[in-house]
Amino acid sequence: MCWSVRYILVIIAITLIDYFAGRAIEQAQGGRRRLFLTLSILSNFGLLFAFKYADFFSAALNSVAHAGIPQLHWLLPVGISFHTFQAVSYTVEVYRGKIPAERNLLTYGLYVAFFPQMVAGPIERPGHLLPQLHQAKKFDFIRLRSGLQLALWGLIKKTAVADLVAPVVNTIYTNPRDFAGPMLCLATALFTVQIFCDFSGYSDMAVGLARVLGYDLTINFRHPYSAKSIAEFWQRWHISLSTWFRDYLYIPLGGNRVSTVRWGAIILIVFLVSGLWHGANWTFVVWGALHGLYFVGGAMTRRLRVRLAELSGLTLFPRVWAIEQVMATNLLVAIAWIFFRARTVSDAIYTVSHLWNFAGFESENLFRAGLPRFEMALVPLAITIVFCGEYFRLHRPPRWELAWKRRPVRWLAYAGGIYGVVFFGVFQHIEFIYFQF
Repeated sequence: MCWSVRYILVIIAITLIDYFAGRAIEQAQGGRRRLFLTLSILSNFGLLFAFKYADFFSAALNSVAHAGIPQLHWLLPVGISFHTFQAVSYTVEVYRGKIPAERNLLTYGLYVAFFPQMVAGPIERPGHLLPQLHQAKKFDFIRLRSGLQLALWGLIKKTAVADLVAPVVNTIYTNPRDFAGPMLCLATALFTVQIFCDFSGYSDMAVGLARVLGYDLTINFRHPYSAKSIAEFWQRWHISLSTWFRDYLYIPLGGNRVSTVRWGAIILIVFLVSGLWHGANWTFVVWGALHGLYFVGGAMTRRLRVRLAELSGLTLFPRVWAIEQVMATNLLVAIAWIFFRARTVSDAIYTVSHLWNFAGFESENLFRAGLPRFEMALVPLAITIVFCGEYFRLHRPPRWELAWKRRPVRWLAYAGGIYGVVFFGVFQHIEFIYFQF
């Protein structure tokens, strides 16, 4: 509505369509239930297609067939991909008989537009969030403290890390041909940090603020860069989206109950759709295709890789083997992130092909990429603090738990976090990366 008051009609339409579709599905019999479900899904994805993909596909048709289809140039409503998926999951779950249709229109409207998470997730399921909307809420100091802790942690990741490295990433990826290989490597490494701290920071703030209000949202990230394979990476990264595709696309298409060839095709379809979900650009399609190929290739070569590890003696050193797997996975993920971040596919291909080109590189170039010397020196420290904090927060070693229960330790951590945000955080207008999706 800040852009145009008319845009409120989009989410009102989504809410009304699925509210009445849910009621109709529950009351209907036989084929009419499938009809109402189909109408709901087509309406939701029709709106999403019109706003997000119409210009992309019309431009593709115009370039191939010279069709002359006019461009709409509509603004993309913030969060439309997220609350569309959340709305679709409601009607599907009602159709499957897993939840009853919601009777209260305002409660259902709150489910679709629950403010902490509606613009960038986590994508909630009706069976998880709707029952919470019917429960009476009482003040709970422990939830308040826990929620504010998590929200502060998310704010630190966003302002003191993601936004701190953003100038370097933006400067280099805007004109990649102006920089040598080491600078391209630096920008790519920093983007892997930026997108994690940016998106997981938002998710932490959303979950934390919801917790303050008495609601539990889905944890969206579980230390994804410690994954030992691409399959494990997607069990840890953007969990609410990956499980949505698993339950509503992968399994209905056949899942792992089909032949190996068909299974591979299903995986590629899921990841291509996932890439397209992230944006109407060929760079996202290639990003999704790469992850699909990684996933299928990893499954096909699992036995061979284990055998090679046994022959090389790696299995005798489990920690070394684990580190090698994590490093290989992160390298593949980082290469795919290049396509995710690049403006065009040609820019991405240039970046990948020139990562090891050291011609023309001077160490002084490190300080000409968008950050002054002091802030550039601060970046490694900020990244180390955040990733160590993530490890302790998720794994909770006993000594850490014991220390955290002491009030002076907690308040020292709060003060340090606030100090880091106030004095080292970036307060310019740098949007969350996933707001564009």
